[in-house]
Amino acid sequence: MNQLANDCDRKSSRYQLEIVWRNVFLMTSLHLAAIYGLFLMTFYAKYATLLMHNLSVIILGLGITCGAHRLWAHRSYEASLGLRIFLMLLNSSSLQNDIYVWSRDHRTHHKFSETDADPHNVCRGFFFSHIGWLLCRKHPDVRQFGQTISMSDLEEDIVIQFQRKFYRPLSILMTFIVPTVLAWFCWNEDFFIALLTTMTRYTFTLHATWLVNSAAHLYGRQPYDCRMRPSDNLFVEYISIGEGYHNYHHVFPQDYSASELSWTMDYNFSTLFIDLCAWFGLVWNRKKIDPKMIAERVRRTGDPSLIQVYHSRKNYSLWLHTIIPTVLMIILPILTI
Repeated sequence: MNQLANDCDRKSSRYQLEIVWRNVFLMTSLHLAAIYGLFLMTFYAKYATLLMHNLSVIILGLGITCGAHRLWAHRSYEASLGLRIFLMLLNSSSLQNDIYVWSRDHRTHHKFSETDADPHNVCRGFFFSHIGWLLCRKHPDVRQFGQTISMSDLEEDIVIQFQRKFYRPLSILMTFIVPTVLAWFCWNEDFFIALLTTMTRYTFTLHATWLVNSAAHLYGRQPYDCRMRPSDNLFVEYISIGEGYHNYHHVFPQDYSASELSWTMDYNFSTLFIDLCAWFGLVWNRKKIDPKMIAERVRRTGDPSLIQVYHSRKNYSLWLHTIIPTVLMIILPILTI
């Protein structure tokens, strides 16, 4: 851990930081709208609108976790054309760059993690790794080394190329227009409230993704490799529907579950979705790490005492770790308003 601290204490190579004021303005405006939307959501929005947005956080998030991340960035499983189109549409509802760009940046992040070539290098602080990297020009190393990342698989994917060609109108339609019109038309929600609460939901999903880049690289435990900064963070695991076991993920990025534990032992809604799709024949070739390989890696670089705690969860129930958390995620925000 001291070595990690020393690595991050070293100053990045000096370069001319260039703030993109257009992005600053857009992000500031979005967050102001989201705050007002939260006020409207608390006091004026219909319960159907709240339920729609709560469900959207989970369902639309699959476009990032199961789609851009596990399917396309890491190729950790294979999926049918129909499911790939479905995940592409969900991904377009998240407005976090098209899948091609998202996957390229993520592959760069893994290959050059915590260096100047890392798009959201956590060594530059929480704010930068969370949102700041989107408010300034990329470090020259990000551009230089990002060009070395092979993207030939996505260049040949017709679903990816379709989204890339029509991304701007498609993402605006799926992220803002569809949910706003749905609430306005189907249950007579006020149009202004429908739009602003959609902004709130969108902003929440952004932060849920960003926390994987920031909090899961700064706070938590490193049971699989104590030499790296990515950490297993339970809070991030819940809020990102299964992406919080980040120490494991950086050690074994090819694992389709992004976790050693299955969804029956710990909350991982994204893995549950993939497994359900596999049951219906829509997913195959799910890559999973051999337990012997995991044990050997823990013995060499990890913390066996933490692994024992993880494995004790095998005695926990499906209700405790999957069903109840999922229900609470949907219902609790409504009950507290």
